[in-house]
Amino acid sequence: MRLLVTADLHYNHGRSKALAVDVIKQMNQTGGDALLLVGDTAVADGQHLEACLSQFTLKGPKLFLCGNHELWTRGPDSYFLFTDELPRRVRALGWRWLETEPLVAGGAAVVGTIGWYDYTFASEQLAIPQRFYQAKLSPGAAEQLNRNDLLADRSDITPAALEIRVRWNDGTFVKLHRNDVQFAAECAERLEDHLRAVSPTASQVVVATHHVPFRELLPPPRAGPLEFVKAYLGSQRLGDVIRRFDNVSRVFCGHSHVAARATFGQIEAVNLGSSYNWKTFQTLDLPD
Repeated sequence: MRLLVTADLHYNHGRSKALAVDVIKQMNQTGGDALLLVGDTAVADGQHLEACLSQFTLKGPKLFLCGNHELWTRGPDSYFLFTDELPRRVRALGWRWLETEPLVAGGAAVVGTIGWYDYTFASEQLAIPQRFYQAKLSPGAAEQLNRNDLLADRSDITPAALEIRVRWNDGTFVKLHRNDVQFAAECAERLEDHLRAVSPTASQVVVATHHVPFRELLPPPRAGPLEFVKAYLGSQRLGDVIRRFDNVSRVFCGHSHVAARATFGQIEAVNLGSSYNWKTFQTLDLPD
């Protein structure tokens, strides 16, 4: 089985759409037996998602994973999108909702989850208190917005932290009705259940997570604002779950927009690295 994999198409985004259309054409021309999208295909509001998914012509199984951008909405409930509306819309287009429906084909299996973040990848060098990550505002941004609830006690805020001014937009557009740590744990637990379920029959398992599961797949150290957002790139717990299963051979993720590779025993882990300005895809041959 030849699997084609891509991530972060961001089809609704102005400067990203033409590149997404181009890589979809390349994937259609390449052909294969199955297709996997690893999140951030398009926002849920409007018909961008349908417009993007309908361009893929592959006849085999088409596997869809949600990213954080699919949960962006002007409406009141991202969790309803995640558990009800998006699965219905994706299935109506002939795609499999991989979050709850692993694929088993011959001796191989593909499982996946959005993954989410729990601040375990927050940069230690910034020494920013967790309340700012929970609010999705850096200390400098909180000061600009007069968030006195976050700044009432400044004894744990360094002058350097106050120079960092950045907002993580999930704080505005994602409404999960549970905190990030709880949602990340929910996703990790579901992934573990699926890995356990496919293990008796699958000699080779591919794991896909939109968010980054291993610290080694994060971008290298960067300037303050970009270093701050590492807290939102993934969860160490995801990687811990994956490492427990010795039949996992490949892991794909995206989200960070920076390509990376790492090897852990039998596991080859790949951050695809697609971004707003550059798209890529990979092929993987699995046993029939």
